[in-house]
Amino acid sequence: MSTANYVIGVDYGTDSVRSVLVDTANGQEISSSVFLYPRWQKGLYCIPSQNQFRQHPLDYIEGLEHTIKDCIAKAGGQSIAHLVKGISVDTTGSSPVAVDASGRPLALTPGFEENPNAMFVLWKDHTSVKEAAEINEHATKFKTNYLKYVGGIYSSEWFWAKLLHVLREDQSVKNQVSSWVEHCDWIPFLLCGETDIAKMKRSRCAAGHKALWAEEFDGLPPEDFFSSLDPNLTGFRSKLFTETYTSDVAAGKLSAEWAAKLGLTTDVLIGVGAFDAHMGAVGGQIEPYYLSKVMGTSTCDILVAPNQAMEGKLVSGICGQVNGSVIPGMAGLEAGQSAFGDVYAWFKNLISWPLNHLLTESDLISETTAIALKAELESKIIANLSKQAEALGDGDYAELAIDWLNGRRTPDANQELKGAITGLGLGTDAPRFFRALAAATCFGAKSIVDRFEDQGVPVKGIIGIGGVAKKSPYIMQMMSNVLEMPIKIHRFEHTCALGAAMFAAVVAGIYPNVEMAMAAMGTGFEKEYQPNIKKQKMYRMHYQQYLGLGRYLEKYNKKDVKPYLS
Repeated sequence: MSTANYVIGVDYGTDSVRSVLVDTANGQEISSSVFLYPRWQKGLYCIPSQNQFRQHPLDYIEGLEHTIKDCIAKAGGQSIAHLVKGISVDTTGSSPVAVDASGRPLALTPGFEENPNAMFVLWKDHTSVKEAAEINEHATKFKTNYLKYVGGIYSSEWFWAKLLHVLREDQSVKNQVSSWVEHCDWIPFLLCGETDIAKMKRSRCAAGHKALWAEEFDGLPPEDFFSSLDPNLTGFRSKLFTETYTSDVAAGKLSAEWAAKLGLTTDVLIGVGAFDAHMGAVGGQIEPYYLSKVMGTSTCDILVAPNQAMEGKLVSGICGQVNGSVIPGMAGLEAGQSAFGDVYAWFKNLISWPLNHLLTESDLISETTAIALKAELESKIIANLSKQAEALGDGDYAELAIDWLNGRRTPDANQELKGAITGLGLGTDAPRFFRALAAATCFGAKSIVDRFEDQGVPVKGIIGIGGVAKKSPYIMQMMSNVLEMPIKIHRFEHTCALGAAMFAAVVAGIYPNVEMAMAAMGTGFEKEYQPNIKKQKMYRMHYQQYLGLGRYLEKYNKKDVKPYLS
């Protein structure tokens, strides 16, 4: 009889969910499965021009069932299923939803099935810019600084701003909502079969970084902070939570209903959830003072430090510092860029306009051939732009870009800021334009590192995780050059899911703590980029130009948000 133990890490991304079945002895991937959200793929419930991005809970439920069952089937079916001991989940965030008293998202209840305000408000949804600005202004009226642990600035990407916007926007949702729940909290609750929202175990990671929860406040800020901000929030604090839990704690056991659906047993333990980048940092074997960068559509940068070293120290303009949000017993600090891979995707879509709008109208080729040709060319654009940009050489160049195409997350959140590019001339072609955009994303990364170091938190090195880190040597080498430090690329392809699996192994009792799970299940690094000293002078000069252009743009932004720090 096999003595092997397996766990499943479930990673909910922006476009899809992936489950990975992992051997707890060595972190080996046994099988994996990915599910693209069908409603999201169709663009349903989203209005990009208004920064509205919503996801239907059915996309999440269908993906959860499909990927876990597929993993089990690929690995051998029932011969493997009984060896699965734990499941843990990470998600994007802040991606909250309105739920009823049973913890069911309102979009799953009669009358709300097609209502975007009853669905998950995705992290990249910025419809609540106005509400975030009001929270920032309101916070200055209180003697206690309730924004001190979220970098001094509240963002439209976060929990309370999104809640207030939905309550103002939709009276029907306001009348029916019983609580406001993060995606990473709802999936474990669902798997455990719970039907009382009061029993939901809320993630320390989500609550601390996005919902103003802090140990110093004994929970959330007081009722009068919210009721005096807007009457719509009166009494809502009592519908939420006081206690939070780190992800080494079990949310419960797999329910009989879900065990039957998945072909697993009810002995499977379900871990408290967390955000993708935080679990990804664990999967990527984060060390104190190393910055783990999960690089996908956006970036989320995670650093851990001993609690005693952070005592009395607050880093302004980041996305928070929370005890236990990454590794229990250590301070977790979060930063990031609102657009990273999305910057490259935007440019690809821009220059693909003829492919998207004219190719199928061609009189020379069939529609079938046109569609196939479009797919082939689109798949090659970024890779070939990277090659051509790299071939331009090391000489100085005029094009300079700002990467705030989706606002600025860190340092100093301001989602109303816009991107820009200067220095364009008749000689500026697509590779030169792309080079400027790539450099801008790397300069944005440097501004984050500088913020940590300027405020007394050293950054010893970079750990690269995610699609861009794995697939774009051009970007990674440029980032190493700009940051003037090495970047280690983690070997495991699905690092966030691996981090979730490590937490599942701890929750299941296979390892006593996360550090031991990382040591046993970590798969190491496949590559390390070293900075090119010959390019140091050029990039230092361009970085100063980037900062200058950014200051100019920000100066004339009418609703510039200033940090409030004690």
